[in-house]
Amino acid sequence: MDRRTVLRATVAGGAAAFSGSLWAGAAAAAPAQPGPSPYGALRSADSNGIQLPTGFTSRVIARSRQSVAGTSYTWHDAPDGGACFVAGTGWIYVSNSEITPGGGASAVRFNADGSIASAYRILANTNQNCAGGATPWGTWLSCEEVNRGFVYETYPQGGTAAVQRPAMGRFKHEAAACDPDRRVIYLTEDESNGCFYRFRPNTWGNLSAGTLEVLVAGTATSGPVTWARVPDPDGSPTVTRGQVSGAKRFNGGEGCWYDDGTCWFTTKGDNRVWAYDAVNQRIDLAYDDSLVSGTAPLTGVDNITGTGSGDLYVAEDGGNMEINIITPAGVVAPFLRITGQSASEICGPAFSPDGARLYFSSQRGTSGSSSGGITYEVRGPFR
Repeated sequence: MDRRTVLRATVAGGAAAFSGSLWAGAAAAAPAQPGPSPYGALRSADSNGIQLPTGFTSRVIARSRQSVAGTSYTWHDAPDGGACFVAGTGWIYVSNSEITPGGGASAVRFNADGSIASAYRILANTNQNCAGGATPWGTWLSCEEVNRGFVYETYPQGGTAAVQRPAMGRFKHEAAACDPDRRVIYLTEDESNGCFYRFRPNTWGNLSAGTLEVLVAGTATSGPVTWARVPDPDGSPTVTRGQVSGAKRFNGGEGCWYDDGTCWFTTKGDNRVWAYDAVNQRIDLAYDDSLVSGTAPLTGVDNITGTGSGDLYVAEDGGNMEINIITPAGVVAPFLRITGQSASEICGPAFSPDGARLYFSSQRGTSGSSSGGITYEVRGPFR
């Protein structure tokens, strides 16, 4: 099979919507192609150097090595993966720190009106905390992107010590996404010959014990897959990706997002967005820059998040510093662009619980250094 594999969509409630459970009967279409954004063209850069569609505004939430506004907490270097959590009438945005040593993660708590209430540390003294994922029970899985790295379960509300979760495997972790329907957690691996994993806790909500499995398939970009147990999640002396014959290889696993039967994940080495249909156990391509007609709008694919409308938002590490939207109709288009920061990357896109605000970071800001990170908020008429 050639690389023009299928992106499957379904129609639900009169509008196209991705849905793994319905893929088997859906009409096939090519992977996402450039088209007009549902939000229109980008305007000139605002005072923060961000180009946005009409109706959207940005503000700076925090800067590395500076106090978060209204607090005495100093924001961490190299902000990376992030997520939002409900906190009373407000919410919390959590952000990793991709530095070694030190790493860890911090949190900003917002009041109901969006003003900043506090900021604080939730994980310290770890290494190269890149991405991760939120759990349905309100914790943040912070993943170490180092050889035989750990997953740490952290507590966004603060006041509870983070817990190391070695049963989830020791490898060069990137992101995690929880599937509450099958009660598994998907995990990406940032290696050029990395794998795609899932962790099955013995008890859902308790990550202290369980089974680590790896996706097994051929070299095609579309088709059925199976899962096999990783014999030694500790990854020593044989690395986890080398323990199962036939484990499918992915070129630089990055972001990971689960919704409605589908786990979306990205691979930076080949600029792809993959769709794992968890219901029918198959993979397909949702986006591949080499299959784009004309100039590809999305390159350097990295962190990914989604919305209730079925839209995916994919951040660039490189490219031209954009977050691109991929719509359920298979259209990919720039949603925002950061100007004047070509030596940085965009990390940690996450929506507030009400879907009205998007948070993300420029890891190295205008300086090109990990000490120059900037964390932003964008507000507007998200659909």
